[in-house]
Amino acid sequence: MTTERTTQHVLAPAGLKNVVVADTTTGDVRGEEGFYHFRQYSAVELARTRSFEDVCHLMLEGTLPTPEESADLQARLADASRMPHGLLEVLLDVARSGPDRASLARLRTAVSHLGAVESFGPTYGAPAEQVRADVLRLVAVVPVVQAAIHRLRAGLEPLPARPELGAAGSWLWMLRGEEPTEEHRRAVTAYLTSTVDHGFSASTFAARVVTSAGSDVASAVCAAIGTFAGPLHGGAPDRALDALDEIGSPDRAREWVRERVGAGGRIMGFGHGVYRTTDPRAALLRDIALEIGGPLVDLAVRVEEEVVAALAELKPGRELHVNVEYYAGVVMELCGIPREMFTPTFATARVVGWGAHILEQSESSKIFRPAARYVGPPAPAPLPT
Repeated sequence: MTTERTTQHVLAPAGLKNVVVADTTTGDVRGEEGFYHFRQYSAVELARTRSFEDVCHLMLEGTLPTPEESADLQARLADASRMPHGLLEVLLDVARSGPDRASLARLRTAVSHLGAVESFGPTYGAPAEQVRADVLRLVAVVPVVQAAIHRLRAGLEPLPARPELGAAGSWLWMLRGEEPTEEHRRAVTAYLTSTVDHGFSASTFAARVVTSAGSDVASAVCAAIGTFAGPLHGGAPDRALDALDEIGSPDRAREWVRERVGAGGRIMGFGHGVYRTTDPRAALLRDIALEIGGPLVDLAVRVEEEVVAALAELKPGRELHVNVEYYAGVVMELCGIPREMFTPTFATARVVGWGAHILEQSESSKIFRPAARYVGPPAPAPLPT
């Protein structure tokens, strides 16, 4: 007698949309309200009032720091930002590879090499302190490595971090070799702080899947970077600004949108998979751009109005509003960040969120193991003779 064994599968919607696969205390996105938060605090309020380092502490340690804890974290980040001996030679080769806008591919290679050189161990069975130290190492060193690759590619010498300038000021210094203005430092601080995490995004999920297998922190971050590089995820701020350049003037915006939508194209910088209102990050960055001012900002604001109106006409009921990439590109352009470094700047912040989720996932011993529905020819089929 044989007993038939069946497995009950739950058929999930495409892209796992709205399927809950984990619990988290890192934060959440409430798309209908146009609100998101880090831990229990409004992310936008944090971006307006707190330093990047304070938000790092909140995400990685669970609390906003006291002045003493803030100073201690800054010291640990400064120590962890040093590149290991021998990595610079590898970066010389990495910097020469690929097209200009393949920055995240180069970063992924560098992080993978770093993880091997420093023997990042499995998170499975590792003490929580070791996992936290590995996360902090990558949070600190990723901006240094990214800036070094960028400068080496341009034939320039890499520059050391300047922790006394804060995360944003140090980033601008390492990219440009110039002391940043206070206005630019504040603007980039708000941008970095507002983008450290954003719910269960594709790159965050990728990092957690790798961690669920017990793999090391560097591998998880490499998976996240590879996912983040996609134009449907983090790889959009430069494309959004390219579109603004192509439009050129507000009176061309509606016709440009009609042509692009008619050809089946996407309008980069507009629409979001979660928000049904204006992306709150975009609203924050629009305010920051307006504070800086200038012709680019005037153009961006007027084109935004025209594009939103055109999309409402062409796709009624879809609620396609401006998203973070549009004004992120504007703010970074105003602050002198090279366009090929827009998405890497975004990644510099998001490493913090990935790290927080890696820490959280490493506390579980359950591996992600979903099922796929087979839709191919019936099996078993006879082998051809």
